[in-house]
Amino acid sequence: MIKPRLETLLERGLFASRWLMAPFYVGLVVALAALLVVFFQELFHELGGLLSMTPEDAILMALTLIDLSLAANLLVIVILSGYENFVSKIDTASHEDRPDWMGTVDFSGLKMKLIASIVAISAIALLKAFLKLTEPGVPLDEPRLFWLVTVHLSFVVSGVLLAAMDWLNSKVKPH
Repeated sequence: MIKPRLETLLERGLFASRWLMAPFYVGLVVALAALLVVFFQELFHELGGLLSMTPEDAILMALTLIDLSLAANLLVIVILSGYENFVSKIDTASHEDRPDWMGTVDFSGLKMKLIASIVAISAIALLKAFLKLTEPGVPLDEPRLFWLVTVHLSFVVSGVLLAAMDWLNSKVKPH
């Protein structure tokens, strides 16, 4: 049976529309560059007081830089796997630096990496808030800490629920 010409044109148009996602990934590359600028701003700002840093200051600086690098890693994963899943395959199979996960992260895996990164970033924000409590003269901001813990736990619960849904979905026979 031959498809009607209009249906074939519609399907080709729908398939070609995936290229509308490409500018989103380019925009995420711009966001990655912005994170790089902020990373170095933070690094140079903190290095100015390096000789007078307390151990807590050094830990806070490291956590801030880790937080930024986790966000950057997340962007790279979303850019590369999102582009490959929804737009087009990236032809780098023979490149020696091609990450092993490229081309293997499906939408479900991308979703889990995203929530895991968000949980890690949230945990760092929470840890930074707790470390600031050790500074002399810093008042205890109970409502802020309550909301940081609440938001973090909601991310953790969301991650567990997403993982459970993926696990349940993997047990269902395809239609």
